[in-house]
Amino acid sequence: MKIRCHRDLDVWQRGMDMVTEIYQMTNSWPASERYGLTTQLRRAAVSVPSNIAEGSARSSSADFSRFLDIAKGSLAEVETQLEIAKRIGLIDSYSILENQLISLRRMLVGLQQYIRQKKH
Repeated sequence: MKIRCHRDLDVWQRGMDMVTEIYQMTNSWPASERYGLTTQLRRAAVSVPSNIAEGSARSSSADFSRFLDIAKGSLAEVETQLEIAKRIGLIDSYSILENQLISLRRMLVGLQQYIRQKKH
């Protein structure tokens, strides 16, 4: 597998899809959350594909793997913030997004394993 650009990565594309869904979901949230949970959730979501892109542009596999770790952390933030949104009544469920989060996490882990194997 030759990675020419972050846009070639399915995990980056899926991350971008998640960002779009998060933005659409939070558009209907109350203005009182604009600088609270809405901003936090959007930033965490944007961080996932952003770190994938930045890592893929780095010159070393170790750097790329480190940025994938950061993306996994941001993904955990997204999951936590969606759970908070559910608990405080902003959303009823995030089961569709939850499946995407699980898939993204698996893809990030798989890409990290691939990078580490390729390194050796």
